[in-house]
Order: sequence, then C-alpha cells, then structure tokens
Amino acid sequence: MSGSAKRMAKIRPFYVMELLARAKQLEAEGRSIIHMEVGEPDFDSPEPVVRAGQQALADGLTHYTPAMGITPLRETIARHYQARYGVKVDPGCVIVTPGSSGALQLVMSILINPGERVMMADPSYPCNRNFVYLVGGDITAIAVDHRTDYQLTAEMVASHWTPETRAVMVATPSNPTGTLIEKAELQRIHQVVQERGGVLIVDEIYQGLIYDEPGYTALEVADDLFVINSFSKYFGMTGWRLGWMVAPKTYVGDIDKLAQNIFLSAPTPAQYAALQAFSDETLKITEERRLAFQARRDYLYPALTSLGFKIRSMPKGAFYLYADCSAFTSDSYQFAMRLLEEEGVAITPGRDFGDNHPQTHVRFAYTTAIPALEEGVRRIAQFIGR
Repeated sequence: MSGSAKRMAKIRPFYVMELLARAKQLEAEGRSIIHMEVGEPDFDSPEPVVRAGQQALADGLTHYTPAMGITPLRETIARHYQARYGVKVDPGCVIVTPGSSGALQLVMSILINPGERVMMADPSYPCNRNFVYLVGGDITAIAVDHRTDYQLTAEMVASHWTPETRAVMVATPSNPTGTLIEKAELQRIHQVVQERGGVLIVDEIYQGLIYDEPGYTALEVADDLFVINSFSKYFGMTGWRLGWMVAPKTYVGDIDKLAQNIFLSAPTPAQYAALQAFSDETLKITEERRLAFQARRDYLYPALTSLGFKIRSMPKGAFYLYADCSAFTSDSYQFAMRLLEEEGVAITPGRDFGDNHPQTHVRFAYTTAIPALEEGVRRIAQFIGR
C-alpha cells in the first residue's frame, strides 16, 4: 500500500477537536468543565424548527430532494434577503447544501484548478484553507492584525495578487476574531478582484449575529460573487447539517451537476424544518438569543482584558474573542491544555487559525451562559495567578 494522497500532507487536523475530546473525557470522569472552545451555540434549535422537523418525519418527507434543494426553501431564503436587506435574489441562484461545508466544497471544486491560489486572511477559519487544498489549489495567506480589524483590505488584495490568484475569500463576521468588513471596503475589494478577473467568495455564516450596527449582505455590493451561509450559527441548527449559498447565475449549472455527484442532496427533514427558520416566531427567538450573546460579549471582553489578555479589536459579530495571551505564555497550545487539565476551562489555541503568531493567541467562545463564563474567568484568574 502506497499511503494517502499527497494533498493530505497539507491538510492539518482541527486541533480544537483534540482538546474537546479531552474535555469530554474529563467530564465523563466527573470533572466540571467550562466550555469556551467550540463554536457551537449552547441554545437548542428553536422550537418551531424542531416541530417542523418532527412533522416532516411524520409526513414521510424522508426521500431524496433535488440536488439544489426543495423549491419552497430556496424561495424562502430569497424572500429573506428581500425582507431583511432589500436585495432581490433569484431563487434559482440559491443552492441548499449539507452544511456550509458542503457549499464550500462545491465552490472550491468548480472554481479552483490545481496550482491556482485563493487569498484569505490569517488568522481565519481553518477548514477554508483545507477545502482549497482538497482540490489541488494553494493559499495566499495574508497576515492581518488589529489595524485592519484582522480583515483583508482592497490594498492588501491588490498588492498580493499574482497570476495564479483565482479567488479571494473573506468572512464577515469572521472566525476567530468576530470582526466585520465595512461595506465600503468590501465594495473596494470586489472592484479589485473584478478588475483582475478573479472571483470573490464571502463567508456570511455568522450573519445575523451582529451587535453594534446594522448588518448587511455582500449581495448588496454585487451579484457576481459567491455568498456562503448556514443554518448552524444564527439559527442554532448545527446538527441538522444545513447551509446554503447564493451563486452567480453562470455557475449554477455546474454547481447542480457537481452536487448531484458529491452528495445528491441536503438532508430532507432538515430542509423542511428550515422553512420555519425564517418565520416570525423563530426570528423572535433568534433575536432574543442575539441579545444574550451580546450581553455575554459585553461581560467577557472587560473581564478578560482586566486579567491581562490583550483584545485589540472589539468583536462586532459572531461569538468569539481572539486574545493575545503573550503576557502569560509563548506556547498557547500548552497554555490551553494546562488550563483544561488544571482548572477545567476549555479554550482554543491559536494554532487552529493559521501561522500568524498562533503561539501567542487563544480564542474564547462565549457560547455558554454568563454564570458559567463568570466561573470560567474565576478559574482562569486562579490559573494565571499561580
């Protein structure tokens, strides 16, 4: 046996999963663990969504659907863009996928030839890189910091563009930093990409979870870009494995063809459940949860900075704080592992998010209630005080 394909050498493990497995093991042994590591909302799926999923099962809606998703859901998503953002979206350009990961696999597969490059920020969500490697592409990772809110700028895109660059991927709000790209800057990025014959991909997976200003969608900027979204974060439907994208019309045929071959269709009961995600009843629940996340951020940010963590960009979205921990360690991975073992607090080391000073950064997810966050901060203070 000759071993795995060469591409696997570039695909790193998701290191936080190792830490999560250890945290679960400690919990099984009776330890109290404060979870601030995995980006999964602690809220259960909204009750209207659960009821709709149960009804779909009871009604026998368990068979294959078209590869692009059921028409009512695609139309509902399109109406959502019109209602919330004032953007007219063709339902024919909406593709329902098995999680946003399914959308990312489709996008990279139809766009990237072997040897072509995708530009993205460092730090960023690790799986985005790995989807590029999966199709034989490569990454141009641009080190970003608090001066640009850890986001790419049009100037960066222009100065790092090469003949091999095929696409630029940005995320707003972002993981791990929770920062946003202002609409005017996204317009400038799009213009640079368009002038160079590339494609812009915008990760809007945390759309809706924005705290200090009104949100927007990249579809307000242009319709010749790809928007990736998910039912996992704002709608709290992680385990349903459902996402969507809005694609330029010229790519829809290829996406449909590839989706038929890769996964045939997204989970059927999940699609029918998601019809209720945009109902007034559900949106009232998700708004209450958004405010709860904001309250958690507003507690955790000053609590961590008072301990000596440096958080140089106040996150305006998602549910993460990306903190400089250099006051305490030069090895964030060992710091996180010791914090878990000694104090029962699980956080994510920076090595998951790229090569831009990962050893001095950690990510805190405020996906647990404030009393648990308070206990976590108390334990962290005890840990760093020793």
